Amino acid sequence: MRLAAMLQALTLVLSFTASAASAADRLDKVTFGTNWVAEGEHGGFFQAVADGTYKSYGLDVTIVPGGPNVNNRILLIAGKLDFVMTANTLQSFDAVANNVPVVAVAAMFQKDPQVFLTHPQAKVAKLDDLKPLTLFVSKEGISSYFQWLKSDYGFNEAKVKPYTFNAQPFLADPGSAMQGYVTSEPYAVEKQAGFKPSVILLADHGFNAYSTLIETRRDTVEKKQDLVQRFVDASIIGWYNYIYGDAQPGNALIRQLNPDMTDELLAYSIAKMKDYGIVDSGDSLKDGIGAMNEERIADFYNKMSRAGVIRRDIDWRKASTLQFVNKGVGLNLRPKP
Repeated sequence: MRLAAMLQALTLVLSFTASAASAADRLDKVTFGTNWVAEGEHGGFFQAVADGTYKSYGLDVTIVPGGPNVNNRILLIAGKLDFVMTANTLQSFDAVANNVPVVAVAAMFQKDPQVFLTHPQAKVAKLDDLKPLTLFVSKEGISSYFQWLKSDYGFNEAKVKPYTFNAQPFLADPGSAMQGYVTSEPYAVEKQAGFKPSVILLADHGFNAYSTLIETRRDTVEKKQDLVQRFVDASIIGWYNYIYGDAQPGNALIRQLNPDMTDELLAYSIAKMKDYGIVDSGDSLKDGIGAMNEERIADFYNKMSRAGVIRRDIDWRKASTLQFVNKGVGLNLRPKP
């Protein structure tokens, strides 16, 4: 009898294992590349992995972090990744200009988190208040948003010094301003220098790019529409859960991949994304996180082409598709006022 019971138990275990393996086999395997090392600004994607949201949409998602020596977009084009995260709409325009066969399918950030940090004694309250200051701007910043500042606000490149992602020159000069992300650099400055910097978010002054976009190949959109839709929808749910729910599952996965991310910094990033409406504002208030609209994309294209950042002869409509967003997915997860 004992042997029979043991055989029955073993049969049940093997049956359960086979069933679990079969369920896993039924999941569509998806690879998603971020544009930097794991951090709070990617939290919704990690949340969707950690809390099982992707699996509930029939997806087995592997996130491939980016970094200084990693170009996940190249891997996407080569077919090694299924989706990637891009920084903002400018990269989507650039893909069109260079005939790169990719397209943006959702925008997780309604606002680009790019800011200028200033010393409190500079009393900077509006964008024009930055003009007299020395501006620490990266090479990438000079070729993108600073050209818009020159075109639309009359900023002078003579006031610019190179930003090398080192805060010391800014900290040493009270008459300067430094670029950064609202979700990280102000925190680092406060910890390092002991003062709370003033912050000017460019998105609140007309730099209306979408940010943290999901991008995929055009052939994927054409041949695997159901897969794209499920990945977009699950990512949206992941962001709602990360911003408004219990972010610990996502944060634990972020810390596992990047031990430099502390609980305090991750909490700060989430708080600032909420405070400034980085993820959930504008179009997303009605259409849900991930939303995009053509009028805004056209307006941003006109600004960037006028500034000489983007060629005037490209078809900006090819940069993105709205067929997978603006469906109100996850709106019920936003806390009621």
